[in-house]
Amino acid sequence: MSFNGDLEHFPLVDVIQMLHMTSKTGVLYLKSPKGESQLVFHEGFFVSANHLNNSVRIGKVLVDMDAITTEQLNLALLEQQEAGKKRKPLIATLIEQGTIDKETAFNGLEKLIEMTIVEVLTWASGTFSLDVATASVCDEYRYFPEKLQQDILLNAQGVLMESLRIYDEKMRDGTLSKIFFAEEASGDAASSAPVSDSQEITADLLGLDTLDTITRKIPDVFIGLKDHDPVDEHRQAVTKALPETTVDQQERLVSYLTKLSASPTADSTPPVTAIILLTQDQLLSHAITTVCKHENLFVFASDEELGLDIVIEQSLSRDLHPVLIIDIPHDSNGVQSLGLMRQKTSAYPQVSILFAACCEAWRAISMEALGAGTRAIIPRPCKRCHEDSYVTQMLTFLSGMGFYLKSILPVPQAEVGHQFSTAFNQLKALSEPPEIALVMLQFAALQFERALTFVVAKSEVIAEKSIGVTADKSEGASPPLMFRIPLEKQSVLLEVVEKGRLYYGQRNDNVLTNILYKEIGAPRSPKVMMVPLISRGKVIAVTYADFGAKPVSPPQTNLLETLAQHAGSILDNALYRKSIENGPDSL
Repeated sequence: MSFNGDLEHFPLVDVIQMLHMTSKTGVLYLKSPKGESQLVFHEGFFVSANHLNNSVRIGKVLVDMDAITTEQLNLALLEQQEAGKKRKPLIATLIEQGTIDKETAFNGLEKLIEMTIVEVLTWASGTFSLDVATASVCDEYRYFPEKLQQDILLNAQGVLMESLRIYDEKMRDGTLSKIFFAEEASGDAASSAPVSDSQEITADLLGLDTLDTITRKIPDVFIGLKDHDPVDEHRQAVTKALPETTVDQQERLVSYLTKLSASPTADSTPPVTAIILLTQDQLLSHAITTVCKHENLFVFASDEELGLDIVIEQSLSRDLHPVLIIDIPHDSNGVQSLGLMRQKTSAYPQVSILFAACCEAWRAISMEALGAGTRAIIPRPCKRCHEDSYVTQMLTFLSGMGFYLKSILPVPQAEVGHQFSTAFNQLKALSEPPEIALVMLQFAALQFERALTFVVAKSEVIAEKSIGVTADKSEGASPPLMFRIPLEKQSVLLEVVEKGRLYYGQRNDNVLTNILYKEIGAPRSPKVMMVPLISRGKVIAVTYADFGAKPVSPPQTNLLETLAQHAGSILDNALYRKSIENGPDSL
């Protein structure tokens, strides 16, 4: 599996978690205008990292940790140099010399990876791409003692959480820059080892990395000083995919892609659509990715089905409408693509699925695909169908692609609108708070898998009726749960009660994690909704809702908020009428 995307729309945290969950082996390349860093994985675990500042290497990390001296580092580097092609990774050399033990090696490697992750978290923009290693275990891995070979992999989730803790702490204290090394003099032992422009990234540069497939080059100067050159990236992608095409034709396509990169759309509104492209065609992937960036669209491209569910759910959790484009190869009968489409629409009814197909594939599956629920079939250029006019067709295809993709929006659920009208009218006939709160609960359960009413007391909330918590949602409202949650500081519940405003989102909340979810179980997604019911300027109840065991399905929170405001007005009017009936003393 290889994939690529934009860190602005698919953050590094999510990329690392996906690699960990799918147990991938390979090198994750992270690029920004500042330079390039790499994170190396083996079966979903961290193996090593390469910080964009070449002075930040495992040897320098160990020296700054006081784990080794500069003299010991020099001896190890000298032994590596004398070993020539038989040299071992620097940490393996230090371990065999007896200079460090396994625990120290772990600590140094973990610190290097953390520094690389924290550095990338500071980037304002950037891209990621994964190069999958073909070898499951790299050749030089054999140099490690057997026990060390088994344990040297670092848990990605654990390292990631520690990196986030460091980042948050340093951001809060204003000391983020202090975790990085200052540039050392050119004579420093850790950074003065000879590295030519043509040298591959080797074990001593990456610490424990020994993947044979690494072919990326890095210069012997600080990479951060190198300017990002989109023209070169486009030219490499085009010439690699179209080696037989004339230079003039190649340059037409390169020029068009460069123009897109240089002039992003003036629309600064956040993207509402997530384009997820599944294709084996690397040029098509590169071109559509460029178009999406130009149009300010979230884009993720992959050549393998594994991991698509994670990307779809990440999109939904950000309230983005996922649009899955399945590219059907020229010589495919489309059966596998149709099966994938049915699988994804069944698991994620919210997703829009498009097929990209050439003339050959179009004839094979077009009617069946449309009948099965595909939103559209896009005629794409194909080298094998129209070799002579391929570049011209690609330019025409790309010229309209961005506008079309931006036009694909989620289809509103008709049932939600109908039920809103029903609930709105129901409230008119009600006057008691429990009845009104029940209507709110039922409408929330229409868009969420679990819903729960909390009655607000002086310093706590009390769990009342629920739907989908103790029984299946189809069984309706359950009896009161009656557990209590204190209104503590730093709690979303307290914010909703104090501010009287709807909350929809996700964040770390100890009250939810340590109290609520111990009572009702943790949902699949941390995204929750809480809407207050206000009477006479005071929050008297809160409707809580989450997605339970199902993936996020972006709700129409505006309807929930409108219904809550209407419910509060109905309740206020009912109380006012009662006070009139009971005389002026009851006001």
